[in-house]
Amino acid sequence: MTAAPDPFDRDPTARHETPERIEPGLRRITCANPSPMTFTGTQTYLLGEGAVAVVDPGPAAPAHLEAILAALGPEERVEAILLTHTHVDHSPGAAALKAATGAPTVAFGPHGEGMTARMRALAASGADLGGGEGADRTFRPDRMLADGERLEGGSWAVTAIHTPGHLSNHLCFAAEAEGLAPGVVLSGDHVMAWATTMVSPPDGDMAAFMASLRRMQGRGDRVFHPGHGAPVRDPETMIAHQIAHREGRERQILDALPGAGVGASPAELTARIYADVDPALHGAAARNVLSHLIGLVETGRAEHDGPLSPRSRFRLA
Repeated sequence: MTAAPDPFDRDPTARHETPERIEPGLRRITCANPSPMTFTGTQTYLLGEGAVAVVDPGPAAPAHLEAILAALGPEERVEAILLTHTHVDHSPGAAALKAATGAPTVAFGPHGEGMTARMRALAASGADLGGGEGADRTFRPDRMLADGERLEGGSWAVTAIHTPGHLSNHLCFAAEAEGLAPGVVLSGDHVMAWATTMVSPPDGDMAAFMASLRRMQGRGDRVFHPGHGAPVRDPETMIAHQIAHREGRERQILDALPGAGVGASPAELTARIYADVDPALHGAAARNVLSHLIGLVETGRAEHDGPLSPRSRFRLA
């Protein structure tokens, strides 16, 4: 059986703090914060002309704020500041941009908005799983945008698509602007071209992530412009690839899960499934395994005894 072609674009080149007009009515500025988690850096988008929306102003970085303001023409102003989600590489810059422009902030909600009861209980247990990009717990939007809600500005419009999984408050924005061809989605960290998305509990939720991926299927979108890396030029192929990848990992975990008895911990399952991987990487792999295990519990295919924690022992339901 022939393996599916790799759909990822891992081109590491980027023009930091320089506005690029990537489509009519859409500009991109890549923050100079490259890292293993952000790839070439967090990407901020300016949607529209004249009165514009700024999507994901990035971290609290003065040079990036300066680049956003410098990208505006003499007669332009920021009309709204939109957030896909509240990781520290996406949202902290909103406070300084709001102070400089007076524009309101718009998001699904503060960090943790939309989190399931199971994930809230895991967070309340004090479990420190590590591995996330870091939460911006100080952000509070001036306006909360519900799933399916449309927001219009002077030269632009967006429709919010709630896509929890990477974070519970993650939004994608179906974008419109004068001259912008239909089918553009600003996808944040939900679907990217450079890598699969991190789903790290309790902020990340694998069951929600898989449901969100399937929700984005069949929309007929032309392109996703993500929070990091190159555009996703074939959204349907990329989504199908990522669903298949996650389902393959789920099958490995189900095959390794005991059917009865004391069960197995995420660390034990990781050692079995990632036996050919450097043990130094098993900590990160265990977070991935736990996120899948919680997803399997959510969908009734696995179970555990007692309160959910990274040390819970899981078995087939």
